[in-house]
Amino acid sequence: MKASHVLILDPDAERREALVSTFRNGGHVPVPCSDPADAARALAVPGLQLAVLALDAPGLDQTLLRQAVAPASPTLPEPLEDVERRHIARTLAYTHGNKRRAAQLLGIARSTLLAKVRKYRLGDSNGSGD
Repeated sequence: MKASHVLILDPDAERREALVSTFRNGGHVPVPCSDPADAARALAVPGLQLAVLALDAPGLDQTLLRQAVAPASPTLPEPLEDVERRHIARTLAYTHGNKRRAAQLLGIARSTLLAKVRKYRLGDSNGSGD
């Protein structure tokens, strides 16, 4: 089984550490958080695949969580170009502007990435930044 990055939000330190240990022993990469603000910062890092939440965590808005997990009505899909632009920008930020590494992570040729960087005006388009 492939290792998963798991966000663990639990204000109870003992329970949080037990969960961290369990996931680590299972070959996963736990990302422990003690409060919702920590969890929000962790969610900004690419690569998280699972989340374990203590629903009684102070500051965790269960109504907003419910709406995010299962919205009452379908939302209008974003245009694919908007999603692609945002994903490329996040990947470039993750690689600190290294276009060769970003292209590898995106599974596209470096030349394709450079064309998309120019198309979406995502910074320096002269081919530097490797």
